[in-house]
Amino acid sequence: MDRYRNIKTLRNTQGIEYYRGTKYPEIPLSENDIYVITVTGDRLDILANRYYGDPTLYWIISAANPSQSFSSMYPIEGSQLRIPNNISNVLAAYNALNS
Repeated sequence: MDRYRNIKTLRNTQGIEYYRGTKYPEIPLSENDIYVITVTGDRLDILANRYYGDPTLYWIISAANPSQSFSSMYPIEGSQLRIPNNISNVLAAYNALNS
């Protein structure tokens, strides 16, 4: 998914084009969510590819785990991550916020 497809571009006073800030939805808990304990080598994009079939959806996992400190694509080994299972609602909320 190209999450920047619908993000409006703006120009500053020097004519430099930039993207308007991206807004991410809050992702409510669901009984259908999946929980995993991370192991060495896990990355958010790999987890997104495993559970969603699309590595570009890594941001959903990141947004669903706001208490995690993701300084990179690598979660802390041994931490529990919530993987939202109903991504169609998340994507619809994302698109509504950024259209």
